[in-house]
Order: sequence, then C-alpha cells, then structure tokens
Amino acid sequence: MDNFIVSARKYRPVTFDSVVGQQHITGTLKNAIHNNQLAQAFLFCGPRGVGKTTCARILAKTINCENILSGTEPCGACDSCKSFQNGNSFSIHELDAASNNSVDDIRNLIDQVRIPPQAGKYKIYIIDEVHMLSQAAFNAFLKTLEEPPSYAIFILATTEKHKILPTILSRCQIFDFNRIKVEDMASHLANIADREGITYDQDGLHIIAQKADGGLRDALSMFDQIVSFSNKHVTYQAVIDNLNILDYDYYFKLTDAILTEDAAQSLLIFNEILNHGFDGSHFIAGLSAHFRNLLVAKEPSTLKLLEVSDSIRQKYLQQSQKAAPGFLLSALNISNQCEINYKTSKNQRLQVELSLLKTCHIASAIKLSQLGSVQIPSATEGVKKKLPESVAAQAKQSPSAVVTPSITSVGNAPAIESQVAPSSQASPVNYQSSEMKGEVKKEVVSNIPPKVKKGGWGASASAIIPSLPDLNTIYDNNAVAKEGDEPELIRGSEQREVSFGQFIAVWNSYAEQLKAENKINLYTMMTAMQPRLNGTLIEIDVENGVQMDVLQSAKVDVLNYLRVKLQNFSLDLQGVMMEHTISRKPYTSQEKYQAMVNKNPLLDTLRKEFNLGLS
Repeated sequence: MDNFIVSARKYRPVTFDSVVGQQHITGTLKNAIHNNQLAQAFLFCGPRGVGKTTCARILAKTINCENILSGTEPCGACDSCKSFQNGNSFSIHELDAASNNSVDDIRNLIDQVRIPPQAGKYKIYIIDEVHMLSQAAFNAFLKTLEEPPSYAIFILATTEKHKILPTILSRCQIFDFNRIKVEDMASHLANIADREGITYDQDGLHIIAQKADGGLRDALSMFDQIVSFSNKHVTYQAVIDNLNILDYDYYFKLTDAILTEDAAQSLLIFNEILNHGFDGSHFIAGLSAHFRNLLVAKEPSTLKLLEVSDSIRQKYLQQSQKAAPGFLLSALNISNQCEINYKTSKNQRLQVELSLLKTCHIASAIKLSQLGSVQIPSATEGVKKKLPESVAAQAKQSPSAVVTPSITSVGNAPAIESQVAPSSQASPVNYQSSEMKGEVKKEVVSNIPPKVKKGGWGASASAIIPSLPDLNTIYDNNAVAKEGDEPELIRGSEQREVSFGQFIAVWNSYAEQLKAENKINLYTMMTAMQPRLNGTLIEIDVENGVQMDVLQSAKVDVLNYLRVKLQNFSLDLQGVMMEHTISRKPYTSQEKYQAMVNKNPLLDTLRKEFNLGLS
C-alpha cells in the first residue's frame, strides 16, 4: 500500500506560472530575475495558505537554476534543481523561526553566511514565520541583513507583518500576498479532481472555496476530507453534510416565507436549523449575508460581486426580483442589529425569533408607509381628503370618538394599526361630525388607519408602544393645538391712580384665591415677599430661577386680575432676583486667624505683644 500524499503537498506549485492567484507577485519576481535586479532581502507577507513559502522556494530554485527557461522558470533538470527537489541542496537553507528564535540561532546563521556557496551562484536563506524571532535576535540580525555578502539572499515570510521591527522592514523588498479568490480556488480544485479521476459538481467546489476563506491550503485539506467521505464523488450535498455548512436552500426558503409574511413557517425553519446543531449567531450572520447578496443581485452591474456558482447566482437573481430594495435594507438592518445584541442577550433564541417576526411584517409596513403623509391644515386653510366610508360612518354615529393610530418601528419601516379611544384621551387624529353640513371635518390629519388582518401570524398586535420619534411628533402636534389656548393679556385705556394700600389689598386677595385653587408655589412666593409698587411697575423678589419661571408663567393671569380690579391697564409685573452673599468657611490657619481678629481686634495686639506665630 503506497503512502498517501495530501493534495496540498502533491500539487504544490513548482513554477511561477503554477502559483494560484498571485500573478502580481510572480510577475514581479520573474522580471527581477530576468533583468538581474535581485534585492538582498525579500519579505513575503499575507494570510495563511496563500503561497508565501511556495513562492520563496520557487524563487530560490530559479535563482540558482543553471538553465533558466525562456519564461524565467526553473528547468527542474539541472543539478541545482534536482538537489533542491531532493532536499539536499547546500546552497538553499530553510529556517523555521518559530522554533529557532533565539540569539544563538541567529548567530549560527550569521556564521554560515560568511561561508561562500559550494555550488551555484547564490546562498539563499528562507526564514519562515520570521515575526516569531525575539527582540534580541532581530537586533543581532540587523547588520547582516543590511550588508550581506554579495552571494547571500534572504527571503523572509510572515503572516503578521505588524510584529516585525521597522528597521527590518526598511531593509527588505516587501510583497503583500492577496487572499485567493473563490473562482480561482474552485478552478484549481476542478483541475485536481480531473487529474485524480474524481467526479464533482461546481456548486460543491464553490462551497469548499468559500469555506477556505482565501487560503488554498485549507481548501485542499477540505477537498481531501470530502473525497474520502463521499468516495470520490464531491457533490454539493456531500460538502454541506461533511463540513456542517448551512445550506443556501435554508435561506432561500426562509426568505420566501418572509416575503409571504408567513411567520409560523419562518420559526419552523429556524427550529429545524437549530436541531441540526447550528448556532443562532451562525444562522443570523448567514441571514445577513443572504440579504446582502439579494441586495447586490438587484443591479446587474453588481451581480459579479457574488462569489457563488452560476446556478446559485441565478437563484439570487430570481429571488431578488421578488423583494423591494426598501424591504431588503430594513431586513438587513434588523438582522445586523440582532447579530450585535446576540451575545449580550440572556434569551438568545428569542432574540433571533423576534428579529424574524419583525422581518415578516416589513412588507406590509412598507405598503402602509407608501400611503403618504397629509399636510396639517392651518387656521385659514382646510385640507380636502375623502375619508374611508367605515371611518366616516363611525364618526357620524359617535362624534366624540377619536381614532388614534399607534405607530411603532419595525426595522426602518413603520408599522401602523388603528384603535378607537375615548375623546378624553390626547390624540393626534380627531374626526368630528358636522351637524350643519352633514360632512366629516378633520381638525388634525394623519395617515388613514389601514385594515388589520384578523387571526394568524399576519395580524398586528392589539397594543403597540409608539417609538420615541413618534412620541415627539405627537407632543409637537399637541403643542401646536394648545398654542391657541394660552391666555392673552387684557388691554384697555383706563389708567386710574392706584395707592399702595389698594394694591396690596387686591394682591393679597388674589393670593388667597390661589391658595384655594391649591397653587401653593405661586401663593408662597406672593406672600413670602412684600411686593413694591413703583408707579405702574410691580416688583417682587424671587430667590432662584425656579421661582422666576413660576412667576413668568403666571404673569398674564396675575396682571389680568390686578388690571381689572384696580382699573389700571398699564400695570406691569417684574421679578427681581435676590442677591445672595456667599460667605466661605475659613479653611487655612491664616483664614481662621483673620476671622477671629475680625471678631476681636485685640487678638492681633496680643499676638504682636508676645511675638506669637501661626501653626
């Protein structure tokens, strides 16, 4: 039985052209070799499994190749190439910095650098995971890296460039490797499957490539695992079963249920997903990605952004035609908010289910919001808009009834339902019947309350709490409605002369009236301080800003009472803020002594007489 070699080793690239997805790196290196412009040190950076070490080995082999091909590729047949492939080259050395990261290891390397190559033009050192070197090892390596012998070339590789000293970075040519695209990985896997005689479908290879997250080595490892699992039949179903991946079909079925407002089916699909062992956070992250893909598929120009197979891309295209952009944006916002709150929630399943229920009601909420808003009529201009017959009939039968829309926010779209409240409650909408003309008159106009489904998951809740912006709107409307109710100052031409005795008698009479009406704050202020009458100006002292506000709010009522009783319409009222002298308590010894001297000046004479000091 032959030893099995994993695909990541068996199909490891041996030429620049066979490297997958890093053409910007390989092209630059080939040109540098062709033009004999090789740097003394290279630094290859990038995520795991994208070809850093592979490119370093190909570069090292090509530099020392005795018969470089026309395409600047190693021949693979000369002594240098064969010795490197067999692992016994004296000119190419590999060092794992993860396990050889001390100062002594670097000093041994420096001693080896001093010895010229026995075969080939260059002595090449490949140092993998170079970020693992200690601070002292980096410092010991600096001088050799800056001024190496003419025959020495260093190729450093790392996944964490930010951990390398800037002094090391400045001495290297830096090459940043990209994550390998899904399409490139799927194509590479298909080539390997063809060479190995493995049957496959394109959707399955795409799932492997997506799961690898840009790393080809990870993709090849998963490919070998699924080949063994499926007995050389790599199908879409075999991939999702073996890798425990949430199937696209779950999200397509769930979105169809959401678009039809079938909340019950949505919860059942979510329950089925949980029963298969998937985590709620994994599900909601996939749902957010699904809504994002649907939004991308709405425009033909962005369809290429979907990193999926052609058959899955067509499914996205078809389903995106059923969903409006407003729905997708609201759904994406809800799922994203759920994903943010998921880890801090005590009942995580309820968090996801609540998001699904909200998403199911987005479509109807958007339709309601599209009814449009109606302008509020001014005092001189009415707004003519025909009411639904059911609302008009209700208004005629019960003129005192008030129809109040309750508004809440579902994602970004409002959900509205109507309820009938007694006329004593504050309401932003008020319909009253007109006995004179027999028609319905609107004092304040808002969106017409829609019909609400009865029964089932599609029905709205019986009571929905308004959101903060809606409450602000209601309060603003109430404030506008109450502007006309504010009392106005009574004006007249009579200006009878008023004595202080007459004034204070009327003043105290009004204060007693306030006491009877239980307006204690204003009563206390009017009786605590005696007012002053300077001609027609009444001045009263107030202790703080709160009392000043109370006086300002009651000023019109007080003046109306005084003007009528005293028959002088030029009277005015003004509050005067009292000045408070703040005395600071003595703190230091000097301040305490000064306070005692102020009370008894002889104390200072006593101190001077006996030449006393302050402790």
